[in-house]
Amino acid sequence: MAKPTVALVYQAVQALYHDPDPAGKERASVWLGELQRSMYAWELADQLLQLKQDVESCYFAAQTMKMKIQMSFFELPPETHIALRDSLLSHIQSLKDLSPIIVTQLALAIADLALQMASWKGCVHTLIEKYSNDVSSMTFLIEILTVLPEEVHSRSLRIGANRRTEIIEDLAYYSSTVVTLLMTCVEKSGSNEKMLIKVFRCLGSWFNLGVLDSNFMANNQLLMVLFQVLQRDETSTNLHEAASDCVCSALYAIENVDTHMPLAQQLFQGVLTLETAYHMAVAREDLDKVLNYCRIFTELCETFLETTVRSPGQGMGDLRTLELLLICAGHPQYEVVEISFNFWYRLGENLYKTNDPALHGIFRPYIQRLLHGLARHCQLDPDHEGIPEDTDDFGEFRMRVSDLVKDVIFLVGSMECFSQLYSTLKEGNPPWEVTEAVLFIMAAIAKSVDPENNPTLTEVLEQVVLLPETVHIAVRYTSIELVGEMSEVVDRNPRFLDPVLNYLMKGLREKTLASVAAKAIHNICSVCRDHMAQHFQGLLDIARALDSFALTTEAAVGLLKGTALVLARLPLEKIAECLSDLCAVQVMALKKLLSQDPRNGKAADPTVWLDRLAVIFRHTNPIVENGQTHPCQKVIQEIWPVLSETLNTHQADNRIVERCCRCLRFAVRCVGKGSASLLQPLVTQMVSVYQVYPHSCFLYLGSILVDEYGMEEGCRQGLLDMLQALCMPTFQLLEQTNGLRNHPDTVDDLFRLATRFVQRSPITLLSSGIIVHIIQCAIAATTLDHRDANCSVMKFVRDLIHTGVSNDHEDDFELRKQLIGQAMGQHGQQLVTQLMHTCCFCLPPYTLPDVAEVLWEIMVFDRPTFCRWLENALKGLPKETSGGAVTVTHKQLTDFHKQVTREWALQIDDS
Repeated sequence: MAKPTVALVYQAVQALYHDPDPAGKERASVWLGELQRSMYAWELADQLLQLKQDVESCYFAAQTMKMKIQMSFFELPPETHIALRDSLLSHIQSLKDLSPIIVTQLALAIADLALQMASWKGCVHTLIEKYSNDVSSMTFLIEILTVLPEEVHSRSLRIGANRRTEIIEDLAYYSSTVVTLLMTCVEKSGSNEKMLIKVFRCLGSWFNLGVLDSNFMANNQLLMVLFQVLQRDETSTNLHEAASDCVCSALYAIENVDTHMPLAQQLFQGVLTLETAYHMAVAREDLDKVLNYCRIFTELCETFLETTVRSPGQGMGDLRTLELLLICAGHPQYEVVEISFNFWYRLGENLYKTNDPALHGIFRPYIQRLLHGLARHCQLDPDHEGIPEDTDDFGEFRMRVSDLVKDVIFLVGSMECFSQLYSTLKEGNPPWEVTEAVLFIMAAIAKSVDPENNPTLTEVLEQVVLLPETVHIAVRYTSIELVGEMSEVVDRNPRFLDPVLNYLMKGLREKTLASVAAKAIHNICSVCRDHMAQHFQGLLDIARALDSFALTTEAAVGLLKGTALVLARLPLEKIAECLSDLCAVQVMALKKLLSQDPRNGKAADPTVWLDRLAVIFRHTNPIVENGQTHPCQKVIQEIWPVLSETLNTHQADNRIVERCCRCLRFAVRCVGKGSASLLQPLVTQMVSVYQVYPHSCFLYLGSILVDEYGMEEGCRQGLLDMLQALCMPTFQLLEQTNGLRNHPDTVDDLFRLATRFVQRSPITLLSSGIIVHIIQCAIAATTLDHRDANCSVMKFVRDLIHTGVSNDHEDDFELRKQLIGQAMGQHGQQLVTQLMHTCCFCLPPYTLPDVAEVLWEIMVFDRPTFCRWLENALKGLPKETSGGAVTVTHKQLTDFHKQVTREWALQIDDS
């Protein structure tokens, strides 16, 4: 774009905020986005800030400055850095009273500049020295000091580990100066609430960075002020939240308690003093404060978790911390107890690992009280009508309770708890909402109770299926869930199968209970497959009439899954006919859709029927001996023409094509090599449609075909032809501007397909002309920051090289090794250079183990050449940032090279 005038930029900002026409707003947004990416943005943003016309233009300019410094700092020559710093400091001072959001954006810009500008030494000291004596500057000074530690670990700033370490050391050195400044602010401002909030936010930011000296903080007045604010009944909501956040940050910062003992003791004692304040907040029904206190108590317990488990009841293992959480669990609002869930998970995990019965005995009473409280919180309102909702906030809370109960029940004992819960129903006559909540908790733990010779379980099952239809619908709903969870008991006691199925069938016929009953039947089918074989005709009747029941899509598919699992246990000679019957409804529906004239130019949606066929094929897995014809083969051959026509009809619709491919995938997996007759027509159709509509699911389906047939000599050339035909449109798609980034699914599925070829028929692939293009594409795609796609690329490269390393006593090993040697000779240096570059500049940390595996395989294949490639790659890395900071020293590069090549070499020798 040509350089615009300031007036034009101002006009665009006004249009962005005030144009009544949405299209005008959109045009302004696109144009301003383009401006922000240009070199002109630096100067124009600076001019807008100087003009100070209004909040909107100043905010846009401040945001632009921040964005440019974060993303495009390299555009500025080093000699301009000081002028930029001085200009930003001037702007923040002149605009400090215009709007807090502008101050924040400029503070972020200054912080990001300080982190990247290596020549700005001791920036904290400079700022405090310059502005601390001016009361009017204190607002923006504290804002800068707040965001500076927050930005140190920002992924937007690629400043390198060396510079980050240097900054953290610098901030640690000046941290006591910052805390002293904050205390001075508190003393000067008295009870100025806004200033206190800023001070606590700033202090929390420095705690989060982990640079505050524990001894210094333990004796600092600021800590006392924090707890005084939290103890005062009259503290405002905003100030209370800021103080709570700060205490939580402090507790998080001392998680390694032993190295922060003085501060840990002060915080421990300080938090214990807040119990009275919590009770006062409860009495005043101030839920915001109650939630804040619960956050603090939870953070206290999380921080001292290991101490509590190591020395319960002693020193800072004081069990009063758990008492605080149980007090919170007694609050009538379920949102309060929910805050503590992560701690209880961690406590359960910790105690499970220690496996010490005496220790478990100490904590058992606390878990029992927690479970009692959770059961009460799970109660629906007495005036609730209908079934429990799964999708609202309360429904999600109950699901989290169910998960938590499953994780901690071992401390109490599943059987003991289950029996106690049952006795409350058996001996008393509780209201329906109590009954329902108890059944809900029983359902959560039913699977963890040993079903072998257990009279309590059988009695529960017996009583539940006798529940009259007159009980509250929510009780019936949850009782059906419980029956589904007790399918192991039914399997051990088949005499219950008929009454259980009758009970569930009653639910299936009722609109509000149909889906939960279907899920329970699915569970029974999954666990009691052999016993259910005698009921297959009944399941088939249900499947045929599936749409007459008020089922969710998930529940309907679940019922078909259960039916297919039982079908697979029928005698082999019956399976073909029964499978044909089970598929018939779906196939007829697809045929009907294909025979209809498209309405409004669009054919009816077949995905429901495709998904149902897919689940049938996926779970019909009979045991077939070698030499026997697969009983499902004939059925799938009969269904293929309908699937083929459906695919052709909807070839432009990615969603429907995906479902078709998924259905075909499970059909192929179902019969394995029994689908050979489909191979040629299926591949022909896939390739034909892919040339026009490159849906990535065809690549995935191709990988399934290679997996099934790649080791068959007669199929290899045909599969290679398929790969080559699919690759051409794929490469055209990925070579477009941002093609890799815009089509990660295609990248993922392409390299799944290529990897299957490497695994099943490496010589076929390595001898072909397409391999060079696939490797080049893989090298380019290593930069892609997409979890699944990157994982597939790395697995392909790793497996490819491994075929030349793994001497698996196959006759073709020497030829594989030779072909891999040729490929690595052609692409090895480029691959290693690209991998080092992507590790440093493109990929998130979780991908690095995959990269390491690739580098390992290269070194195992040819260590001397790898050492040379790695050296060249390391030499090519930038040694300084645009801000003048040293990103890596020569010694670090040398040490890294030695560590990689020597340590790994030792491992190779050992293996």
